[in-house]
Amino acid sequence: MYEKIVLVTRRTRMAGLVERFNTKKQAKFYVEHAGQDFDEFTREDEAYRRNVDTLRESLSFGLPVQQVDRSLVPTFLFTGKEVVVVAGQDGLVANVAKYVGEQPLVGVNPDPERFDGVLLPHAVSGARGAVRRVLEGKAAFKRVTLAEARLEDGQRLLAFNDLFIGARSHVSARYRLRTGDQEESQSSSGVVVSTGAGATGWLSSIFNLARGVTAHAGGVPCGPVRLGWEDPRLIFVVREPFASRHSGASLVMGDVTEERELVLESRMASEGVIFSDGVEEDFLRFGAGATARIRPARQRARLVAG
Repeated sequence: MYEKIVLVTRRTRMAGLVERFNTKKQAKFYVEHAGQDFDEFTREDEAYRRNVDTLRESLSFGLPVQQVDRSLVPTFLFTGKEVVVVAGQDGLVANVAKYVGEQPLVGVNPDPERFDGVLLPHAVSGARGAVRRVLEGKAAFKRVTLAEARLEDGQRLLAFNDLFIGARSHVSARYRLRTGDQEESQSSSGVVVSTGAGATGWLSSIFNLARGVTAHAGGVPCGPVRLGWEDPRLIFVVREPFASRHSGASLVMGDVTEERELVLESRMASEGVIFSDGVEEDFLRFGAGATARIRPARQRARLVAG
């Protein structure tokens, strides 16, 4: 059933510094000149590399093991016959899940002292057992609802945590929003559409702001929206909507379901974008005349449970 194991890794902060400054010595000079502890970068780099080497050695099942850097994942050809193992952080799991279809995804925490590991239920020492259960057809899975943005020309973008629809810069985003039988022209800081997995992230920060503003104004603060990872709904929130003669602020939050899509028509000349999971390089252009339909994706992420 499975033909290979794909091990997805990420560059460490040290690797990024060396690429930026050409040599480790120059990177050290820059970091220490900025008053930071270069040894911490070194320890983090060594721990990650050591644990990735151990992880790779443990994945010997007679199948090829192909190691892939996260930067190559968007263009990597997944055939549907791979077991995908991700050596975290959490954000790496979220990013990879959008590209692997419904193939099993094993999240491994290579550095529990530094990574929270919400999406990384497996230690390096337990990864072999998790992959074995997948290969033997005995693994338990957590299915995660993804969000999908689709343009009229067929382009689409998936999100594990959330989608952002708005302007690339800090100028106001202008668009027409439709949900159900209601619609409104708006000017705002953009629209966030959250999945259940993302409800404790960007969406929760919006509720933190709302509670603080409401409490300061003497109102009764509302609690956060809670969604399970498998909940088929999405939640949209309009950030800082501006009410004027040409823009309204009444449709600022709601559910998005298969039956009730969120439809946005761009009225931005060229700076409009849609990006997912906080990765600005992973985006669709959303200029004037473009229409985006937002809904839960039919594809679900399949995370191997711990």
